[in-house]
Amino acid sequence: MTDLHVYDTTLRDGAQQEGLNLTVADKLAIASHLDELGVGFIEGGWPGANPKDTEFFARAAEQLTLRNATLAAFGATRRADGTAESDPQVRALLDSRAQVVTLVAKSHAGHVERALRTTLEENLEMIRDTVTFLRSEGRRVFLDAEHFFDGYAVNRDYALEAVRVAAESGAEVIALCDTNGGMLPSTVAEVVHEVVTTTGARIGIHCHNDTGCAVANSMAAVDAGATHVQGTVNGYGERTGNADLLTVVANLQLKKGLSLLEPHRLQESTRIAHAIAEVTNIAPYSRQPYVGSSAFAHKAGLHASAIKVDPDLYQHMDPKQVGNDMRMLVSDMAGRASIELKSRELGFHLDASDEQHNATLARVLRTVKERELRGYTFDAADASFELLLRHEVDGALPAFFEVESWRVITDARGDDDALSEATVKVRAAGERVVATGEGNGPVNALDHALRQSISGAYPEIGHLELIDYKVRILDAAHGTDAVTRVLIETSDGTTSWTTIGVAANILEASWDALIESVTYGLVRAGVTPR
Repeated sequence: MTDLHVYDTTLRDGAQQEGLNLTVADKLAIASHLDELGVGFIEGGWPGANPKDTEFFARAAEQLTLRNATLAAFGATRRADGTAESDPQVRALLDSRAQVVTLVAKSHAGHVERALRTTLEENLEMIRDTVTFLRSEGRRVFLDAEHFFDGYAVNRDYALEAVRVAAESGAEVIALCDTNGGMLPSTVAEVVHEVVTTTGARIGIHCHNDTGCAVANSMAAVDAGATHVQGTVNGYGERTGNADLLTVVANLQLKKGLSLLEPHRLQESTRIAHAIAEVTNIAPYSRQPYVGSSAFAHKAGLHASAIKVDPDLYQHMDPKQVGNDMRMLVSDMAGRASIELKSRELGFHLDASDEQHNATLARVLRTVKERELRGYTFDAADASFELLLRHEVDGALPAFFEVESWRVITDARGDDDALSEATVKVRAAGERVVATGEGNGPVNALDHALRQSISGAYPEIGHLELIDYKVRILDAAHGTDAVTRVLIETSDGTTSWTTIGVAANILEASWDALIESVTYGLVRAGVTPR
């Protein structure tokens, strides 16, 4: 088991996800991240069938230096009634210069007859001829047995014969594909065990997640004798996605004791998962196992009390093993232990055994619960909680500026787009400033006006950028009279933070969140009031 293959297909199968469109530059960047992670094989795409993938392999040969992984080109067996040597798509696989070729082949008798429209015998010859030819050209060959589990259920003998022919022709691995994603772990384990014992071939597993069991099915296959695992980073893929390779690897290595990645590379899992998410422009899933931002986040006060004694009481592993970290969430469910642990996380060492510190913790907890009752949610706005904590610990927040007033006007004329204009009056650095800002919406206009009003005193604000704005209506039954909660995410180019505002008026809630965002940014930058 120490030589179990870790085979990534993010660049090919993962790229089939709805809304995911990768450029060649994106694919090269992702391949570099995967190599850094330490996977054994990176499936780059289908040269010859897709111009972008053809370009990827051409550029990869010149620009991509892989230190850990081997690049694999994906393609199909030759066409019926032809020869592999003369098939243009098989030739394209050789032209890719990839040392590993992964062939997709039919193993489902019904698909052979209805999709390929050829005979069962000819399909086996297509497998034999293509594998033999590629091996004679010096390529390592893996074979993906498409729709294998469904085909096994329909015609067991034919599915097994497809595996035998591939192995006898020189295929190094035959990956059994749950192409429709409809299998359950017990079935996968039973079939994989039967194939391994019957054929003697090296068997791999390729699972889709349509039953929500892709990871579990991959684990079951390994338990049954598979020694090659395919998947995608972050579970990207068509329909409901592929098996999340990061979860599969972490399970096999940390739970089953198999040595797949060097420990220091496994510790890069969280960073690399998020880096690849940035390239794909798909927001990371916060509840993703192991690497999600919520994977080791604790909210309940009871949990916090136990974690204060021993973090392992409510965590199944040390998050540092995958490069993640424990987080304490502050909410109306929090107890004093939650506040104490969160304060430590933020650099405030409040000890409940100290009388003065205990009183501070009590005040913070009381304020949190009061505000959460009004609609605040501090587990989604760490920056606002840190400002609250600073206020209670220091007695006040730094007074960077004083707001005298603000107002917004939105003007719509005929069919033209509505434009907003905001006026802000503040005192900063001993001067009264009146500034006007325009924007494509009232919050955008307020943001511009606030920046103009204080940029003279605090030029550091030029590095801050509002990157996300979320609104939720609370008590929706009250209709337009409902309370509004606004979350604003701001970045300084290196990191980001979220602040919150709650009010009956959406602009008031937005303004409060905006003021806290700027205040936090200046505090974080180490600026002192002027």
